Amino acid sequence: MTADAAAPDYPEITHEHPDVTGGWLRPAVFGAMDGLVSNLALIAGVAGGTRGNADSSAVVLAGLAGLAAGAFSMAAGEYTSVASQTEAAQREIDKERREIVSNPKAEIGELAEMYVDKGLDRELALEVARQIHVDVDRAVAVHAREELGVDPDDLASPMLAAGSSFLSFAVGALLPVLPYLVGASSLLPGLVVTLVALFVCGAVVTQVTSRSWWFGGFRQMLLGGAAAALTYGIGSLVGSSGLG
Repeated sequence: MTADAAAPDYPEITHEHPDVTGGWLRPAVFGAMDGLVSNLALIAGVAGGTRGNADSSAVVLAGLAGLAAGAFSMAAGEYTSVASQTEAAQREIDKERREIVSNPKAEIGELAEMYVDKGLDRELALEVARQIHVDVDRAVAVHAREELGVDPDDLASPMLAAGSSFLSFAVGALLPVLPYLVGASSLLPGLVVTLVALFVCGAVVTQVTSRSWWFGGFRQMLLGGAAAALTYGIGSLVGSSGLG
């Protein structure tokens, strides 16, 4: 009888989990939100400071400069952050591998104790740990997950994080200034487009959280609107004082 034939017939799993640990989700979401809010706030401040000026070139220039600077800054920051985190995790994984090779009995005992804490009988936990340690790579992977909370085969990619952050920020930052590029002469069209985009982004994010779509959407829209209102007010004060 083969191993497959001897395996128990379990019911089929009826649910799937989205990828919530990969290196692209957080920077992509954060980049899009940051691009929308920061560039809306930036052009709102400039629009407030140049209120009454029919020439909107200053707003367009500020918006495009904010897009370029923010996208490169986000990409560089994400690359450095994720690379540092990945390298730190890899260092600890390598340390664990050396310990497993040089001191296997202690590592088997350590893993067994973890399983005892999870509710396994001590003898069973020890036997499971021994079987896992038959293969060094498997033992390293299990210890890394149990002790460090990371998967050695699924560490976040710095390039993926940087690319996701760059593209999502650029797209988000383009929306507030886009109406100006197609002929708008006031902040209102860009404000409306950005607030709608923020609502959509907030609603989409709730698909991997426990919040309702309308709560996530309104939360992001209110935060973006508040940032724009604040910087518009500051720009108006600076502009009216003659400092601009």
